[in-house]
Amino acid sequence: MQVQQLIGEMFPASNHQLHIGGVGVQKLAEQFGTPLFVYDESVLRRKWELLRSTFPPRFHIYYSVKANPNPNLLAVFLAQGAGLEIASAGELHLAQEAGCPRSRILFAGPGKTPAEIEIALQARIGEIHAESLTELERIATIAGRLNQTAPVALRVNPNGDAQGGAMRMGGKATPFGIDEETLDGALDYALSCSSIELRGIHLFAGTQLLDCEILMSQYRKGLQIARRVAERIGRPLHSVDFGGGLGVPYFPNDQPLDMVLLKACLSEFVQQIDADPHFTGTRFVIEPGRFLAAEAGVYLARVLDVKVSRGKIFAIVDGGMNHHLAASGNLGQTIKRNFPVAVATKLLQPEADTVDIVGPLCTPLDVLARSLAVPPIEVGDLIAVFQSGAYARSASPLGFLSHPAPPEVLAADGEARLIRRRGEVADYLRDVEFACPAIAANSQE
Repeated sequence: MQVQQLIGEMFPASNHQLHIGGVGVQKLAEQFGTPLFVYDESVLRRKWELLRSTFPPRFHIYYSVKANPNPNLLAVFLAQGAGLEIASAGELHLAQEAGCPRSRILFAGPGKTPAEIEIALQARIGEIHAESLTELERIATIAGRLNQTAPVALRVNPNGDAQGGAMRMGGKATPFGIDEETLDGALDYALSCSSIELRGIHLFAGTQLLDCEILMSQYRKGLQIARRVAERIGRPLHSVDFGGGLGVPYFPNDQPLDMVLLKACLSEFVQQIDADPHFTGTRFVIEPGRFLAAEAGVYLARVLDVKVSRGKIFAIVDGGMNHHLAASGNLGQTIKRNFPVAVATKLLQPEADTVDIVGPLCTPLDVLARSLAVPPIEVGDLIAVFQSGAYARSASPLGFLSHPAPPEVLAADGEARLIRRRGEVADYLRDVEFACPAIAANSQE
């Protein structure tokens, strides 16, 4: 998506400078310092409303905490009626602190430790999604020791009939889920075990999908597997989880997912479900994270230096890949492509220079944008990296080179408030002191 189109759709109050939640970036930078992440609450709510109006009521929406675990964002989605999908005991704690009803929490992800499984069972969350036969056996053993019946869904790695998306996870060897061709063995075990309540299945074949037909093909594949499981166990499943998958446009040739077409396809899809006795009373679940949070977030950094090296212009800013690994291209991109990036204080000025936007780290990987056409760029300008609300701060190596971790700010209706303070070098020193007091003592001299 083009930057100007994105700004017009997501941040329409902008003029010569970017406004997030009705607050100008100059004011945000003065109040909170740079670099920082800013989230527009109205965009979060609009994305929720779009999703809720697109998916039929029979679909339950669970926000994927991994996309952005800030408790204030969780609170926004919980207030709209979301459940939460977690992938660790830490995320379970965040869900509980945010006030999520335990029945509206589900736990997915490979490599759950015995301690995490026990914590989830003691919290009596809605479902634990088993990723392998070994994990299923582990859940059963721990549940038996606790004298509980564990509510379990089986995560299924579908065969090659359901592939697609920027990150393909189905139809190939993967650590995620139980291969479809070995599913019967897991079903046999679950049905024979008194400490397991088999509630459903979880399909996850891909993510970052922008093609409605690919998404619907995955849903149809999930329904096919669910129908086979329902026939195998002789009753309708309690839940069928289609995972996340809904993408957002990051790059110039990306087109947003056609939500009008998706709504029409889902209407026909649900008519088939309603007519099928295998799904009487079945809850259908989706777990979006990126779709709900990404477009609300902007990473702001200030230009510290502008230099020319052998004819090439570099704008050096005060934050980089340590804060936003995805924008640097080092989180899954094979070839570096630019996120939407703009000089946030010169939106109406014509482009005049071609620059590389680079961070302050001692590595050539620390590049936020390559060959970016911008207005004349100067020290003190603010650079905005868009689509930064998901898999940004929390998916980055914040400790690299021991720069302070950036704060997070939530903006709405012309007001902004701090929702995570700036990390300090002192935080790092406290960690060092715990690990090796002698090193910490020397650092103070």
